[in-house]
Amino acid sequence: MFKLSANGAKIAYNACRKWFTIVSMMIGPVLFVINAPFGRFALNGKSIFLLDGRKSWIVMELVSPLMFIDTFLNSPLSRGEPVSFEPSLAQYVLAGAYLTHYLNRAIVSPLRTPSRSKSHIIVPLAGVLFNTLNGFLMGTYLSSPAAFAYLSRSQPTFFVGLSIWAIGFAGNLIHDEILLNIRRKANSKPDGKATRSSGKTTENEDENIPEHYAIPYGMLYKYISYPNYFCEWIEWFGYALAASPFPFDTPSLGYAVKTLRSPSIIFEPSSVFAPRLTPPWIFLLNEIVLMLPRAYKGHRWYQERFRDSYPKERKVIVPFVW
Repeated sequence: MFKLSANGAKIAYNACRKWFTIVSMMIGPVLFVINAPFGRFALNGKSIFLLDGRKSWIVMELVSPLMFIDTFLNSPLSRGEPVSFEPSLAQYVLAGAYLTHYLNRAIVSPLRTPSRSKSHIIVPLAGVLFNTLNGFLMGTYLSSPAAFAYLSRSQPTFFVGLSIWAIGFAGNLIHDEILLNIRRKANSKPDGKATRSSGKTTENEDENIPEHYAIPYGMLYKYISYPNYFCEWIEWFGYALAASPFPFDTPSLGYAVKTLRSPSIIFEPSSVFAPRLTPPWIFLLNEIVLMLPRAYKGHRWYQERFRDSYPKERKVIVPFVW
């Protein structure tokens, strides 16, 4: 990565922090209207704009850990500080947790997936942009003097948050494995019919159902359609809790939300934007804002495709709530 001066690093950090939040909050509502063209919403046919789903996923997801490693090792916000320091053990643990997630997301998971639908080029391009900003912000924050000072103190929230992160990460893996097993079973059937995870063949009410999509069962799928998303939210909530102080005792989140109602705030200096809304909390906020619409659209897709076969008691993404 190109080297920034101490002042330049602070300007870039605050600008990315501000615009990453604002743009995500603006895009989120739009995703209730349009479908991101990948996965079950992938476009059919042949086009130069349709890319191999597995390769494009790996490329766009690798950007985040690579950017994170670069900024974490270079510690942009530490430049110009009178005292140099080595990252604490807590900082290394959190860096390891971040990289563990992306090792699975960018390498292990796509390579273990039996098949992936093609992805429109707009998806990996948007993914590269998202992951560049997120990797930069997370690595920059976690290696910063502010993170060092916060994590150097013995914080009960660090251990609680790290435990929550581990639970969410494990839940994400478990529910993704249920989906992978559905695809494996579907791909192993010579007639190509979609199957439920119980092994029962779905009667083909709609012949356009791709062979690798079926009704998942087990664990939190009993209650919601997207437990993998829900567990990922739990994972990053735990991470934010471990890595950074709560932003909720200040107007930080309310200030960010107001950007949708007060366009003039957009033109204020980035340095004054939600000062306690740190990258770990921004990442969690952006995940919720951007994944919630897809979960809702995916839930409706399940209901429309499988009709009466789909469990009516299932909520979208939060058990017993929505």
